[in-house]
Amino acid sequence: MPLKEKVDYLLKAGYLLTLESDEPERGWAVAVKGALIHDLGPYPEMALKYDPAMETGGEHKLLMPGFVNTHTHAPMVYLRGIADDLPLKDWLEKHIWPLEAKWLGPEFVEDATRLACLEMMRAGITTFCDMYFYGESAARSVKELGMRAVIAAGIVDFPTRVARTCEEYLARAEDFIRNFLKDELTRPAIAPHSVYTCGPESLKKAVGLAEKYNIIIPIHVSETRWELEESNRLYGQTTIKFLEKLGVLSKRIVAAHCVWVDDDEIDILARREVGVSHCIESNLKLASGIAPVPKMLARGVKVTFGTDGAASNNDLNIMGEIATSAKVHKALSEDPTVLPSRTAIKMATLWGAEALGLGGKTGSIKKGKAADLIMLDLDKPRLTPMYNAWSHLVYAALPSDVESVMVNGKLLMHERKVLAADEQAILARAREWAARISG
Repeated sequence: MPLKEKVDYLLKAGYLLTLESDEPERGWAVAVKGALIHDLGPYPEMALKYDPAMETGGEHKLLMPGFVNTHTHAPMVYLRGIADDLPLKDWLEKHIWPLEAKWLGPEFVEDATRLACLEMMRAGITTFCDMYFYGESAARSVKELGMRAVIAAGIVDFPTRVARTCEEYLARAEDFIRNFLKDELTRPAIAPHSVYTCGPESLKKAVGLAEKYNIIIPIHVSETRWELEESNRLYGQTTIKFLEKLGVLSKRIVAAHCVWVDDDEIDILARREVGVSHCIESNLKLASGIAPVPKMLARGVKVTFGTDGAASNNDLNIMGEIATSAKVHKALSEDPTVLPSRTAIKMATLWGAEALGLGGKTGSIKKGKAADLIMLDLDKPRLTPMYNAWSHLVYAALPSDVESVMVNGKLLMHERKVLAADEQAILARAREWAARISG
């Protein structure tokens, strides 16, 4: 009898969603070796071929790619709940920006990002795109907890604790990009905040850096009615038409929100292959409006899910975004077939990875891709019986059902126990910061 090949993990599942196929595989297993998905197939065949250092899973488990959060401001978890029930402009200008002016710094970002990673991990998010400042500090926490992230250096035209001028922001961003360009888990990006905080020259320079280093550009786009009015006042055009005229729009753009867009602008987004991050819960809470996602999808726009920051959402839970979006868009369109569950899960996994330029590495379960996987426990009253795995994920599952999380072949959480960090120490540190901020 031939010797079995040694692998690190054999993950067995009653339901395997590869996202490479439209149907779940029943009773399959995934072999993980090093950082990669080594093989997958029916469990009996895999058990005969492989000798794992660890085997886990079972009949009542669902294995799938980890969720991808395409827009957040991770360090803002330390400002969660501090200024709620306000419109975006007041929320930003009267509360968040003054607090950031007082507290923002490398220590704040590093500690807060650690808490955000812990929250996202527990919710089954394995990859996220962050848009903030002090990227080096954020990267330290991301790497410590073993998550995968695109960390975008923020650019604005006004002075903050980070920099005084646009040129200074850009210089800091370029240093950060150079330092992390070849990093395995932490990819750099550049993030001009919006058209109302970055003028045309700043936007063009940010695009120039992105093209120079072949990185993506997260940016807030058409989030509120006020933003549209401000863009018209400043440039005589709506946000998207201004960005199109400026030559900014391309496949490397990840446009957060896109609430206030018309049919012509949707066509521009589709033609330029712009990725859109749909942040419905933040948009609902701030009363910003609801993005016309069904229209975008119908025209071929790659729409994904973002949580936005925890100061405006107020959680980092993609499963909540999926469930809310699938139901709200049905109600708005008076069409229950809009945004079906299978499409919603693709938006939250493979399409999210592709929008971030990581589609070749993560977002689906395929030989040779990174082992970025989550396992859900289906042995729950809420999830029994199981007729349709896609439906249960969208309409019934909760973050608490995520039992195990793996990123790049490393088990970060198993049976709801976080292995990658001292959870209680992270929570204690967050309470210390809260006492400083509120005191």
